[in-house]
Amino acid sequence: MDPVTARRRFSIWLLTLALIPGLFFSCTGRPPADDHSVGSVDLDRYIGRWYEIASLPAPFQKDCHCTTAEYILKGDYLRVINRCRRGSNRGELDEAKGKAWPVKGSHNSRLKVSFFWPFKGDYWVIALDKDYQWVMVGHPQRKYLWLLSRKPKISRELYDSLVEGAASLGYQVERLKTMDQSCGE
Repeated sequence: MDPVTARRRFSIWLLTLALIPGLFFSCTGRPPADDHSVGSVDLDRYIGRWYEIASLPAPFQKDCHCTTAEYILKGDYLRVINRCRRGSNRGELDEAKGKAWPVKGSHNSRLKVSFFWPFKGDYWVIALDKDYQWVMVGHPQRKYLWLLSRKPKISRELYDSLVEGAASLGYQVERLKTMDQSCGE
């Protein structure tokens, strides 16, 4: 598949992801959860590369391996670059670029992320290591969850602790899928 077609397909999946939460809320009447993001996030410490350890499967991540997210502070917003290797040979690099803005009054623990203007999705930091070495990112309706780390692998004890924490917040952790990070740098 040529790079333009791959990026277009990836953009369509991101657009779909941005629309799903709104459609879900309007169809079910389920109110958003407003009680599970951390108190504050220091964006200067948050920037940089994060490796996906596990996530609740999202359609736009189908066939992804070695997924990373990079955050770059640009004034009042973050530049977001999500990358993964696609396919069985883990060779085709897929990249999506977007922007994220802190939600007013959230002390940077809740962001609005856009990969395809004008659509925005919710990005809530729901658990964060005091040394900014791992983070759990969720969604108000608990439909999406990402466990991220500064390193491609974490200990089994830390993983189990994060999963337990996510379960206590109401996330369907039995659906978690671990990410293959064997591609190297």
